[in-house]
Amino acid sequence: MKRDRGRDGERAGAAGSLRLGVDRSSPVPLYFQLAQQLEAAIEQGALAPGSLLGNEIELAGRLGLSRPTVRQAIQSLVDKGLLVRRRGVGTQVVHSQVRRPLELSSLYDDLAAAGQRPATRVLRTAVEPAGAEVAAALGVAEGAAVCLVERLRLAHGEPMARLRNHLPFGLLELTAERLEETGLYRLMREAGIGLHSARQSVGARAATPAEGEALAEPAGAPVLTMERTTYDATGRAVELGSHIYRASRYSFEFQLLVRP
Repeated sequence: MKRDRGRDGERAGAAGSLRLGVDRSSPVPLYFQLAQQLEAAIEQGALAPGSLLGNEIELAGRLGLSRPTVRQAIQSLVDKGLLVRRRGVGTQVVHSQVRRPLELSSLYDDLAAAGQRPATRVLRTAVEPAGAEVAAALGVAEGAAVCLVERLRLAHGEPMARLRNHLPFGLLELTAERLEETGLYRLMREAGIGLHSARQSVGARAATPAEGEALAEPAGAPVLTMERTTYDATGRAVELGSHIYRASRYSFEFQLLVRP
């Protein structure tokens, strides 16, 4: 009896460790089924950046699909920027895009939950006088001492975001070593600071030359921006965040509800 390789999830290149398969009775096109499975594997880290899928002929043969079907699936992921075709090398995983829900959570926790292997590079820690904007957000006098923390957040070794946070002076003890081990919100929770709510705005603009260099993007590349003021259960402002994210690697997700 001929074996249905599409259902059996046969191996192909870096996809060899994955359970791939297609449902021929489904109305969903076969190429889209395959593309969805490969995209999920990339987002979950099962297909790491730099890994090769193998050539289309091999993948088609192992899955029992036609070559045009596999080519269409791969091309859809190339168009999304998740895969790249390299002459003499093959089809290679570039990266996954992080989709972050708009809720009161840290980028570190979101990346860890998504299997993205977060890492942090501390760029600067300092105590400085609060400017007008920082003072208003944190509810302190202008010129009062506040803590500044600047970090570069990475996933799978690639820069994802540049984070700039101001905190009230004396809120908690911060060291570069601890900040590189975990996220800021985790350190706050460990210090007994209960995060309750936040006011946040999201925008977009072009990266400056310095920002582009830090994020491995060309100057002028689109970046997403986020400004957030976070409050504890007493209503005290405990953090002002001003962050930029690579638009090529990052997106925000919204859940919209119909008002009754």
